Amino acid sequence: MNTDPETYHPNDETTKQLSLHYQEIIRLLGENPRREGLLATPTRVAKSMQFMMRGYEQNPQEILRSALFKENYRQMVIVKDIEVYSLCEHHLLPFFGRAHVAYIPDGYITGLSKIARVVEAIASRLQLLERMTRDIKTCIQETLKPLGVAVVIEAQHMCMVMRGVQKQHSVTTTSDFSGAFEKLATREEFIRLISNKFH
Repeated sequence: MNTDPETYHPNDETTKQLSLHYQEIIRLLGENPRREGLLATPTRVAKSMQFMMRGYEQNPQEILRSALFKENYRQMVIVKDIEVYSLCEHHLLPFFGRAHVAYIPDGYITGLSKIARVVEAIASRLQLLERMTRDIKTCIQETLKPLGVAVVIEAQHMCMVMRGVQKQHSVTTTSDFSGAFEKLATREEFIRLISNKFH
């Protein structure tokens, strides 16, 4: 399946099956799925859900390997402010924010855009912010085998904004570190650099 966001096309059979379920969900919620404004809604939702869940069709490690280069560089590489959009697996409501990812190469680097694509692939699944943070770190650590990896994600959760406690301005931050980033000085340098505004 083509998972490129710009040219993505949902699977027709999956769309058909999902549409039937969404039509029934609309009915069970007390609405009329045959009402004019809702006639195409099950199909639209079926297609949008496939797009948002396209990460199941992607292999994040293969994304990194597709642009792997030998390079004698052993300093921090940071890709910050990567936009993140995902669906919380507990309520199927969105959470969104920014990811900051760093690694210290040990013989190999990857294309900078591939870091963002790994974040996108892992986010495009039913997720927990904590697991997503760990999975991004693990993917980069296992694939590039760098001296260390650092991941920090800041996100707002619609399950806290639209329902439940309804705290509109709460932000959740998660982090995970490996290797060199487990040292306080290296970790503090990373935090300082992602906190700086260069633009």
